Amino acid sequence: MAYRNKLSVIIPSLSPDERLTALVKELKMHGFEHIIVVNDGSSEEYDTIFAGVQEMGAVVLRHVVNQGKGRALKTAFHYILGNMDSCVGAVTIDSDGQHAVKDIIRCCERLLEKPDCLVMGCRNFKQEDVPFKSSFGNIVTSKVMQLLVGIKVSDTQTGLRAMSLEHMKKFLAVSGERFEYETNMLLCCKDEGIAIEEVTIQTIYYEGNKSTHFRPLHDSLLIYGLFLRFIVASLSSAAIDLGLFALGAFCLKSVIPAYYIVVSTVLARVISSLYNFFMNRQGVFKSESGLAKTMVKYYTLAVVQMSLSALGVWMLFGMLGGSETLIKIVVDTILFLVSFQIQREWVFKKKD
Repeated sequence: MAYRNKLSVIIPSLSPDERLTALVKELKMHGFEHIIVVNDGSSEEYDTIFAGVQEMGAVVLRHVVNQGKGRALKTAFHYILGNMDSCVGAVTIDSDGQHAVKDIIRCCERLLEKPDCLVMGCRNFKQEDVPFKSSFGNIVTSKVMQLLVGIKVSDTQTGLRAMSLEHMKKFLAVSGERFEYETNMLLCCKDEGIAIEEVTIQTIYYEGNKSTHFRPLHDSLLIYGLFLRFIVASLSSAAIDLGLFALGAFCLKSVIPAYYIVVSTVLARVISSLYNFFMNRQGVFKSESGLAKTMVKYYTLAVVQMSLSALGVWMLFGMLGGSETLIKIVVDTILFLVSFQIQREWVFKKKD
C-alpha cells in the first residue's frame, strides 16, 4: 500500500460531471492521500463540483481560461515538484471515469517496482465493444509511431500514466499545451532513453466515447514530421548534387575534357553528402553523439546502400528485364525506407 502516500494522483478536468466526484471519493476510499485536480478553465456552473472534491481533501488548481490538457498536466507537475517533498512520483488519470481505480493502483504499484520506466495503462482495442473511432485511431497512430519513430506502444493516447519525479522534470520541458502533449511525451521517452512499461487495463467507454478528444490525423502528423524532415533533407541534397554536377561539368569541360564528368560527379557527391549528413544529424534526428563516430557510420551506410542499389538493379534486371530506370526507382525507394530506419536506430541514435 506504499502508493497511498508516495504517489500523487493528477486529474486534469474541463467541465466535469458527477463522475469526477465519484472518482475522487473512490480514490480516497482506497487510501490515496495526495489528489490534485486541475480545473482547466471550466465555467462557474462547475464550481460546485470542484468545491465538493476540495472538501473531500483534493487540491484544486485553477486555470482562469482553458489552456489545454498538456498545460494542465504541467501545472500539476510544477505544484508537486514545489510542494510535495514526500512524493516520489505521480499518476495521471482522466476525470470521466474511464480508468478503474483497481487499474490505477496496478500502475502505481508497477511504478514503485520499476521507477526508471514510464508506466502506461493500455487498453485492449481488439475487444468488440470498443468504439470504431477509438479503435481505428489508436491502432493507426500506434503503428505509425512504431514504424517511423521506433516506439512500440499499444495505446499511445492513454491518459493513465505513472512516472517518477525525475521523469516529471523532463516532461515539463516537453512542448505542447493540449492533447498533442501526450504524444510528445512519448517522443521525449525515445529521445531520453526512458523505457515504457505497459499495464493492460479495463476498457471503459460511456455513450460510445463521444467525449473523446483524440484526433488521429493531427496526432499522427506529429510523428510524420520526423519522416517528412528526412524526405526534405534527402530531396534538397539531391538538388544540390545535381546543381553542383551541372556547374562542375560546365566549368571543367574545357579544362579537363577527359575527366570532367568523373571529377564533377565526385565533387558534387562529396559536398551534397556532407550537407545531407549535417541536415540529418542536426535537423532530423537531433543527434548528440560524437561527430567522427556518426560520420563513420553514415558513410559506411552510404557505401553499403550504393552497393546494394547497384546489385539489386543488376539482379532484378537480369531476372525480369524491362526498364532499368523503373527497377532502380523501386530498389532505391525500398533502400531509402530502410536507410531511414538504420539512421534513426544506429547512425544517429541518441541513447544507447
